[in-house]
Amino acid sequence: MSTTRPYSPGDRGPEPSGASGASEGSAPGTGESEGGVPGGQAAVIGGSMSSSPSASASSGPPAPVSSAEGGGGRQVRRLSFDDQSGVVPLARDFTRQALYAWGWLPSATADQRAAAEDVLLVVSELVTNACLHAEGPEELWITCEKKVIRLEVSDRGTGQPAPRTPHRAGRPGGHGMFIVQRLCLDWGVVRTPGVAGKRVWAELGAPA
Repeated sequence: MSTTRPYSPGDRGPEPSGASGASEGSAPGTGESEGGVPGGQAAVIGGSMSSSPSASASSGPPAPVSSAEGGGGRQVRRLSFDDQSGVVPLARDFTRQALYAWGWLPSATADQRAAAEDVLLVVSELVTNACLHAEGPEELWITCEKKVIRLEVSDRGTGQPAPRTPHRAGRPGGHGMFIVQRLCLDWGVVRTPGVAGKRVWAELGAPA
């Protein structure tokens, strides 16, 4: 897998008109550019992907399909969206449970509460974006390491998500990736040559 940086995290990539939508249970909707990336190209912005052993999902409230703990307190949880409905609230509930498990919730201060809400908003936008523009999400990975939460949503889409340019706050739809860009420390796309789809990831930090 090779790495490229089509534009820096602070830049706003192009988005064709018509790529818009509204997030379920979140703030303004997600917009992703679906201009294709050439076959076989690996597009990566930032860090690498992690993996963990598989386990079966349990019934009832969302539970990690797999979870692992690595060196240095690194923790990982994975949720599969196979045959699931209501994937946005499902992803939010799963993420909220992880935040409780890792001490981000309950919040002791307003800053901590805002940081947790930002994580929930970003996961809503990433999953909604996959629903609107990439045939739906496949998996959600959440990693916690050194006060940084990393969210990864995999899908089979061929497009390249990008904040709509120019961004107009009053225009309906198309705000999702702009929100992700504004709230996150960094975000990007991971592609593997010969494998359909991509992983869209975003990293958020805990308050100081």
